[in-house]
Amino acid sequence: MAGHETHYTLPRPVFDKAPKLLIVVAPYYKDIADQLLAGARAEIEAVGGSHDTVEVPGALEVPTAIGQAFRMANFDGFVALGCVIRGETTHYDTVCNDSSRAIQLLGLQGACIGNGILTVENRAQAEIRAAADGQNKGGGAAAAALHLIALSRRWGGAKRSVGFLPEKDEFQIALQDKALLSGGAQI
Repeated sequence: MAGHETHYTLPRPVFDKAPKLLIVVAPYYKDIADQLLAGARAEIEAVGGSHDTVEVPGALEVPTAIGQAFRMANFDGFVALGCVIRGETTHYDTVCNDSSRAIQLLGLQGACIGNGILTVENRAQAEIRAAADGQNKGGGAAAAALHLIALSRRWGGAKRSVGFLPEKDEFQIALQDKALLSGGAQI
């Protein structure tokens, strides 16, 4: 049983400039979400960071909200929180797989995300994993985001395209020859 295993936990990163994170939570199971939030907030505050929190209806909306904030807001990182408990249909598999994959794709685009969306068989498993004084998966997700922020700051530099978005200069190519844009002939 995983609850009895010991594992290594990285020491908390140290920041010269306090990180600002967005916590996106799906409070479908409100009591579970509250425990996840408590753990995440405590971990962020332990490194001197700040956080904002937004709620979305369910786990599938968590990556969409993170994606919007990654493109339009100024956060250093993100914490995804929620809980999916297996039911009687395959909807569980869809929600688990799609939310996890979307979060991973955002991470590959450069977003520093800790995934704390619990995917469990029953409520008892969720309660054990969510408890801030227990397995503290909310705190673990925040810690993951903080470590990724520390790595991104260590490697520094401006955000670069990873093949999905054109580089900034590529938008200017058509404007380099104004004669062509105005209908004039080029010799």
